[in-house]
Amino acid sequence: MTPHPPAPPISEQIVQASIELERLRDEGAQVRADLDEARMDLRSLHREVEAAEHHLETIDADGLIEANEELVLSSLRARGDADTCAETLEEVSKSVGFDTLTALPNRELFLDRFTQAIANAKRHGGQLALLFVDLNNFKAVNDTLGHAVGDDVLKQAARCMTSVLREVDTASRHGGDEFLILLTDIQHASDATVVAEKVVSALGMPFRIGDHVIRMTASIGICVYPKDGDTPESLTDRADAAMYRAKRLPRQYFAFHADGTDGDIGRSRGAFAAHRSPVVIQYDTAVAEHALRIDELREANERLVMAALSAQELQAAAEKAQARQKEVLALVAHELRNPLTPLGIAASMLQGSGGTDMARMRQIIEQQVAHMTRLVGDLLDLSRSSMGKLRLHVRTVQLARVVVDAVDASRPAMDTRLQHFRLRLPEQAIVLEADPMRLVQILCNLLDNASKYTPCEGTISLDASLEDDKVLIRVVDSGIGISPEALHRVFELFSQDAHAIGFNSQGLGIGLTVVRELVEAHGGTVTVNSAGVGLGSEFVIALPLHRTPRADDAM
Repeated sequence: MTPHPPAPPISEQIVQASIELERLRDEGAQVRADLDEARMDLRSLHREVEAAEHHLETIDADGLIEANEELVLSSLRARGDADTCAETLEEVSKSVGFDTLTALPNRELFLDRFTQAIANAKRHGGQLALLFVDLNNFKAVNDTLGHAVGDDVLKQAARCMTSVLREVDTASRHGGDEFLILLTDIQHASDATVVAEKVVSALGMPFRIGDHVIRMTASIGICVYPKDGDTPESLTDRADAAMYRAKRLPRQYFAFHADGTDGDIGRSRGAFAAHRSPVVIQYDTAVAEHALRIDELREANERLVMAALSAQELQAAAEKAQARQKEVLALVAHELRNPLTPLGIAASMLQGSGGTDMARMRQIIEQQVAHMTRLVGDLLDLSRSSMGKLRLHVRTVQLARVVVDAVDASRPAMDTRLQHFRLRLPEQAIVLEADPMRLVQILCNLLDNASKYTPCEGTISLDASLEDDKVLIRVVDSGIGISPEALHRVFELFSQDAHAIGFNSQGLGIGLTVVRELVEAHGGTVTVNSAGVGLGSEFVIALPLHRTPRADDAM
């Protein structure tokens, strides 16, 4: 790949832009001159018409018809020339004030509106907000797919931004992949936060160009008039600096200029996982990754089914052996416990007897009783531990890390179906005592289940929140929902809703059963809610923040 030539200096670009603007103004002046000349010709034709009407009686019928035809033709030609001149003048006027690629106001027009907005805000004591928007990883689009696709991406970005703005607000292409958004007459600084979230959400909607699925993300810097500055130049520079600060910080997509404190920084919600995902995904690659993921899940589920079937066959023998073991252990414990009572009585009887030998005998008996008591306790504990449970490799894990791994694994399926994914995490870090691989398996099963039963371009969200000493994880989709009669048995083995089979016949109905078993093994609970068929579904996982490991956990 040949390197791109270095961009000319800013001063040279400004000079070239000034020359181009002057040329366009000269063309506009020439067009206006042509239009004035056409109008003079039209007035001359009108005078000729008046003269012809004045001498109407002296002209015969044939001459009058010929003169009228000549007059009509001349009028039509003049009207056509005038319309052409007007259209040309309008196009020139538009090209002077708007960006030719995105049709957004250019720098000159935006600066003029910005100056007027500041003057109005100053006069009425109002506030303004400026958003400096930079598309993330846009260079990868140009380098990988070419500048033609990059131009389409810029056009799509312009449409996304204008779609969420009010008519009184202005979006402008600042240059390259950078945009400015002017919010006039805001009441609070938080109004800019709402617009920033809408912009990021609109940009995050996947769209297809040829064989490519593209999902845009952006870093946004925000400053407020008059708090952060009182001129267009100072506000633009400070919004630019805030944008670069947001770009450097992890899991954040916008930042305020004021103070630069953590409280002013917007946490990523829907864009968190998108920051980690590539900007461009080959459609064939997304399909292949999705198929590979389905095969892996199917193979894992088949292994679990075979293990479950084998466990059913072994369960009877295991229960019989366990019952026999319990009987033996109970018998041994009973036989060992029987001598303890008389030994204890004998030791108490010897307590009042004198002599060194008696004291020695009492001490020996007490020691042996204590030893036998410990043996009986160990046998009873062994009997309890014979009840096998799912073994977990428990360690301290960051919930955010687990969620990112699960989202990365499930993203190909959602990209293939052009589904919109939103993620919300608390600002503070969440630490759990759990098996990270099992937690990833839980979230992958829920996300893949949501994607499988949600139509194309639907919405899927994953929210995490803290409540008392628990963390709640909600997976919500806008899919086909769950019927009331199937809602209470969705976690049962091989249970599938009838309308779900009609929508997507893949799967054996064991994924949610695996989720329940794994969640309960972590000391948590999982529940499901749905308003009915076609109204989506919600799965809620509750996990304890601090978990005391069981004796059967592998640490």
